[in-house]
Amino acid sequence: MGGSLRTRLLLAVLVPAVALFAAFGFVGYRLSRQVLEDELGRSLGRVAGMAAATVNPSTLASIQPGDDRVPTRSYGNLLRKLEELRTTAGLRRVAVVDEGRRVKVDAGGGLPVGAELPELLRDRLEVDRAFAGEATASLVLFEGTDGKTYKSGYAPVRDEEAGRTVAVVVVEAEADFFRPLRALGRGFAGLLGVGLLLLGAAAVGTAAGLSAPLRRLMEAALRMGRGDLATPVRAERTREIGTLAQELEAMRVQLEGRDRQLKMMLAGVAHEVRNPLGGMELFAGLLDEELCGAAPSLDEAKGHLVRVRSELRYLTRIVEDFLAFAREQPLALAEVDGTGLLGAAAAHLAGEAQERGVEVEVDAAPGRVRVDEGLVTAALVNLLKNALQASPPGGRVVLRGRREGGLYALEVEDGGPGIPEAEATRVFEPFFTTREKGTGLGLPLARKIAEAHRGGLEMKSRPGQTVLTFRLPVAE
Repeated sequence: MGGSLRTRLLLAVLVPAVALFAAFGFVGYRLSRQVLEDELGRSLGRVAGMAAATVNPSTLASIQPGDDRVPTRSYGNLLRKLEELRTTAGLRRVAVVDEGRRVKVDAGGGLPVGAELPELLRDRLEVDRAFAGEATASLVLFEGTDGKTYKSGYAPVRDEEAGRTVAVVVVEAEADFFRPLRALGRGFAGLLGVGLLLLGAAAVGTAAGLSAPLRRLMEAALRMGRGDLATPVRAERTREIGTLAQELEAMRVQLEGRDRQLKMMLAGVAHEVRNPLGGMELFAGLLDEELCGAAPSLDEAKGHLVRVRSELRYLTRIVEDFLAFAREQPLALAEVDGTGLLGAAAAHLAGEAQERGVEVEVDAAPGRVRVDEGLVTAALVNLLKNALQASPPGGRVVLRGRREGGLYALEVEDGGPGIPEAEATRVFEPFFTTREKGTGLGLPLARKIAEAHRGGLEMKSRPGQTVLTFRLPVAE
């Protein structure tokens, strides 16, 4: 199982941030160091060139090993000049080496005349370039015995009369930029730490702000999965999560409604089935007594059998209505005219209307709808059947059809006594009926068919007039 959303969000924010800060810091440090090193090298090259300009090649040639022990005038003058330059320029060392890479004068280093300068081995290429006549500086820094970092610069001493380089001036200076650079690095590290703390706090807050509502939604979904459909889903402020919570709440309401409806249906079926079963048991017992009697009456037995069959038909109708209401039927859509739907419903119940002495009138304007013709006709037949049963003998039922914007309205109007206000709010509840042999599924089933077509069914009733309006979208 994967980690929590909060952990993943923290990692997703902090890991790239740390990598980005570290990369920028490293690149910035390297660039700063390289720029400062290059500038120090150029400065040392210029200083070495200034020192080389003060060295007289003939004076330098006169200096021999041992002149430093009992300083000669030539050695003393040159050493004094180099010491002044070293002090003025803040250098660690200023030395002059001859073509044999031997020390002639070493101001600040203390090596005797004729000694080897070990540092030359480190910068062999740079020294060769200096003897070739080019002022240069070492490419690498080195650490002195005092633990500080230094850099060397080289410049040629030219004998213009001979046309050649007779010596090289070596200058060494501390790379003092490393102190502020290290301080800058420490400051950057501190800034990085503070930035990461702030970023971490922001990431924790963001992660909590996202994970908390999602956790609440998860808990709501788990509650619904365990069967708790009564607890509402809390609304959330974040737009995307709020939309998800809103949809989950709508789903909960639908599931709660279906669950309540299912319980009502099961209770209604149990109640409605129990009545005919009780009747059948009663009449079957009477039939058994009649047939087992001393002088069975065939007419009485047939009468009991007729009642048993009547109860069976009623039980069959209950089961059929229940199945029709409970199952989801796929729609076989076709484009038809609304007048044809009303005409089909009127023709289907023409015999019953004549038997009851009720006139059925069709007054419909043309309008094309795309529907499952069989289901919609069955729903209209159900509505018309209710209207015929509610109409008094000699009454009239009017079937109307008209366009209402993007909808086509099919109306069934009767002149019956109407439905009391207290009962009008319950007529679309499954198994609610005011008739003795009614199943209470006709109007709920008709509304379900209307909603399956993206339409609706509503009722308006008052004494002497009840109108049921079945609305369907107009075919595009």
